[in-house]
Amino acid sequence: MVVNDTRKRVLRQLNSRWIKGRIPLLHAIVFLIQITMVSILVRKFNGYYASRPVLTTMITNAVLGGIADTVAQTLTAVRMRRERRNSLAASDAPRDDFFSIEIQELDKKVPWPENDWTSPASKRGPPPFDFERTVRFMAYPFIMTPLQHKWFAFLSKTFPLVAGHATVAAMKRVAFDQLLFAPVGLACFFTFMTVAEGGGKRAIIRKFQDVYIPALKANFLVWPLVQALNFRIVPIQFQIPFVSTIGIAWTAYLSLTNSADPEVVSQLEVPIV
Repeated sequence: MVVNDTRKRVLRQLNSRWIKGRIPLLHAIVFLIQITMVSILVRKFNGYYASRPVLTTMITNAVLGGIADTVAQTLTAVRMRRERRNSLAASDAPRDDFFSIEIQELDKKVPWPENDWTSPASKRGPPPFDFERTVRFMAYPFIMTPLQHKWFAFLSKTFPLVAGHATVAAMKRVAFDQLLFAPVGLACFFTFMTVAEGGGKRAIIRKFQDVYIPALKANFLVWPLVQALNFRIVPIQFQIPFVSTIGIAWTAYLSLTNSADPEVVSQLEVPIV
């Protein structure tokens, strides 16, 4: 109990601090820890991959997924801080007309809810870092990596890069990957995240209605070119890590999309790259 209270107090203190008024301190600390883990994996990747390729890639993908969600949470915190400042500036603006004065009086009588991060009256720090959400974004690529390995092996065997026909074979891999694996992968992602968040069948259906199609459209704007370079140039042992590295921005986009309200999903149709 004492340890738990101490942990909460420390996290609350860290969460109330900003670096130069721009970056939440707690978010930055989590990000630096993740980057340190990645640097260790990069230095020893070849050795680990030679002995345990699937497990090594699973761990690498999990850490990269965590980085992506941390980036997404940081972007959300910065955006909320900006909106709160704008709202505070608007509330301090001079009000000349009678209607504005009446609204100002009503605001005093009915204060903003305490849990509203954009409230001009709020003195709180950035939204608390959601560790459970980050764990979910680490768990999904960790679980999916073995399937990715089998899929990439299937593409490599089915469409070998033979001299003189390598580009055509790479394009066939891209077509199969984007038309078959990508839609299924996105469906698995949103289903996994919704269930992990405690949602049921109705929540899954609503998630698909709200965000699946915009995410799939964004996928087709980004990944065909990425996968063309991946299949044509990158050695096979680095193909999944390459996808995961490029996927930091993509996963950050998915993180924002998955946590967004339905009315703002349309604003996220263009991926963050």
